[in-house]
Amino acid sequence: MTKSLTEAAALRVADLPKGRTLTFDIAPDAETRAALADALGIEALRKLGFRGTLAPLGRHDWRLTADLGATAVQACVATLAPVTTRIDTHVERRFLSDMPAPADLAPTPEDGVEIPQDESEEPLGDTIDLARILHEALALALPDYPRADDAPAMTAQAAPPGSAPLQDADLKPFAGLANLKARMEGGE
Repeated sequence: MTKSLTEAAALRVADLPKGRTLTFDIAPDAETRAALADALGIEALRKLGFRGTLAPLGRHDWRLTADLGATAVQACVATLAPVTTRIDTHVERRFLSDMPAPADLAPTPEDGVEIPQDESEEPLGDTIDLARILHEALALALPDYPRADDAPAMTAQAAPPGSAPLQDADLKPFAGLANLKARMEGGE
């Protein structure tokens, strides 16, 4: 029986070695990379690696420090040609036992949801899901609007029906000031 990436990378906090650092090295196979690429809405993940440590932080908390490396293929926003991007990013998370769980942060009409100042902090649950952290870090590191090097410049124009689109040269924002200055100097 083979385990999925999520099953293999979910670590039960109760089973973690007390007082010792745990190292991990996740390198998903081609089938798993294809499924992850599909979930992220990209064309392909040629390479993917997630390596790091999970170390105790005090008596009850944990700190994850890792490096994520990936080669992603996305469609160019202008031409739809494949664009290959190399991603190398550092990932840090602190899992805190005394942090309120997200369900405890339900908004109230008069207050709102309090968002922690440090975005690397997460509440410590029963498991630490390395696959979820990998997925999240990769999604955040992907370019939002990948462009091929040879993609043409894109311009957008809008105009009401029957009229010519307004161009930047037509605006001449300081032309009105020049006319005003000329009138004031002329005594008008």
